[in-house]
Amino acid sequence: MRIFFSLIFLAFPILLFSQKNKQVNSAKEIDYNSKYNSSDSIKKKKAPEATYDMYQFISLSRDTTYIDTTQSIRKSYSHNYLRKDNFGLLSFPNIGQTYNTLQYGMNGFSPYPEFGFTARQFNYLKVNDIKYANVATPVTELYFKSTIQRGQSADSYFSLNISPRLNFSIAYKGLRSKGRYINQETKSGNFRFTTSYNSKDGRFIANMHYTSQKLQNEENGGISNVSDFTNGDSSFDNRERLGVYLEDANSVLKGGRFFFDQAFRINPKKGDNNLYFTNQFNYEEIYYNYKQQTIASNVGGTLVSRFGESFVTGGIDDITNYNKMYNKVGVVYENMMLGSFTFFVDDLHSNYFYNNILYLDNGNTVGNLLSQKINTFGGQYNYRKDKWNGKFLYSKSITDQNLYNIDASAVYDWNDENQLSFRYQSMNKLPNNNYNLFQSSYKEYNWSNDFVNEKINSISANADTKWVSLSMQLNTINDHLYFADVTTATQREDSMQIVAPKQYGKAINYASLKAAREFVFGKWALDNTLLFQKADQPDNVLNVPEFVTRNTLYYTNYMFNRKLFFQTGIELNYFTSYYSNVYNPVIGEFFVQDRVKIGNAPLLDYFVNVKIQRTRLYLKAEHFNSLFSKNNYFSDPNNPYRDFLIRFGLVWNFFN
Repeated sequence: MRIFFSLIFLAFPILLFSQKNKQVNSAKEIDYNSKYNSSDSIKKKKAPEATYDMYQFISLSRDTTYIDTTQSIRKSYSHNYLRKDNFGLLSFPNIGQTYNTLQYGMNGFSPYPEFGFTARQFNYLKVNDIKYANVATPVTELYFKSTIQRGQSADSYFSLNISPRLNFSIAYKGLRSKGRYINQETKSGNFRFTTSYNSKDGRFIANMHYTSQKLQNEENGGISNVSDFTNGDSSFDNRERLGVYLEDANSVLKGGRFFFDQAFRINPKKGDNNLYFTNQFNYEEIYYNYKQQTIASNVGGTLVSRFGESFVTGGIDDITNYNKMYNKVGVVYENMMLGSFTFFVDDLHSNYFYNNILYLDNGNTVGNLLSQKINTFGGQYNYRKDKWNGKFLYSKSITDQNLYNIDASAVYDWNDENQLSFRYQSMNKLPNNNYNLFQSSYKEYNWSNDFVNEKINSISANADTKWVSLSMQLNTINDHLYFADVTTATQREDSMQIVAPKQYGKAINYASLKAAREFVFGKWALDNTLLFQKADQPDNVLNVPEFVTRNTLYYTNYMFNRKLFFQTGIELNYFTSYYSNVYNPVIGEFFVQDRVKIGNAPLLDYFVNVKIQRTRLYLKAEHFNSLFSKNNYFSDPNNPYRDFLIRFGLVWNFFN
């Protein structure tokens, strides 16, 4: 907190100084060839009423979206806990739990080492998830959706403009959902505050945000006797009668971040040649806390140690701490004909630590600190002219770590309805911290490693046309890191689950093709998204279903003199059977297994979407075919997918 308030103190005079001139609309300085000015603002004449394009939400990379109060089937896909289309993700039975990943590579790649505990971070907002407002008048958006027993999911967002160039936003997303199984309650809170500023003459821009996030889950480890679920015995229709491995365990992921990004044009007036100074600062603290009061689990009347022997007899309270400070400075030369050339250096300090050093009975020592200092230098070239938009990035470490990243992309806008894009990425990626160091009260969940870097090469191509949207991805992964099931046959007979990090010494080749197309027949429509993917590998390490599909058949019409717009239909989600990864709460990660397959079970939802003025209403009967289908639907081998449930929600926008 001292760092946070110190930085606010340093940044506040800059904002005050930059506002000393008379405030005017910065849209006059528009330049679509530059990233470092108000290039994403929309130039327009004064109007008595604000129009939709005066309500902009800008990402860190300067991609701009506009507020949209229309209703569409694509928008309904984003009406969920994550607030985005979750195609390629398989949710667990309760809202706020983790997701099994059906599509590899959907979250992108970064060469830097991260905290880890990735299974608990689907709702943890990263730097690139934050949007900065540029609005004509104050805007409020309210999101609500019912959950599973005794709870609700809500997200409130408010933004305002003190001047045409100074915008603020504040938002909070909260969740509470009890769930239907024993020890499954989830709670979460995501607070975010943003500020964005553009100076009158376009010389200085700044974006700042602060986030505070806390994700709390009760952890039951899955049902202990899967056959009680699959045999269809009606006595287990009340899911609280199903035995679970853990009845008093829980986990907490909590973090706070201060982020500041600024750019200053050195030459006083903008011309054909411009020089900018850029700076980016990020400080973040995060921890993962796993608690379990009772060590032994009751499985069919027998006491078992699910995660093996423990150093303690009860009251497990394991905490993993992490903090990082990132600084990046750069110089940008911009030529209106040639594009922009960026040269930068950055500095990353991170500490991943525990309170004690462990001396194990086998003679091994597990340290308590993994401290890293990484410095890289690099350059980036951006080109935008006519219908072309391209970027080339190269960065390499100058410290001991062998880190590099090559990222090249090109986009061609054929016209308003057709766009082609291509991207190539090659990187030497440092391992996430929890692969190299982990401490736990469970004896077999302690390790200290020195894994080599992962090598990832990725090629992707996209075609968004008025006929169909296609995306292709080809990846080659060497020295792939993953968590493996290392449970012995004897331990498995005792219902144990032992997991350890592994590095795969052979190459993995992954290919995917995704296609999306909507067919419209009068007031009826059929929206389709299909994914074909294949992993070529000697062993079952990177496991994904070969086919994933979402198909929505729906009817659209107006009522009450066109004052009410509605859509109603059925949505099908399906994926072929495959060796699913399994969630482990001790490490907050999924691990690889090749014993049990899930899938080949269609999931059907019936929905009604309604729009009245600027209010969108959603009513959905989720997984209604579970009322008459077999109990063969799972999120992972130990956790059934959610049962039939009727949920209601809305999104409501206000403009002042």
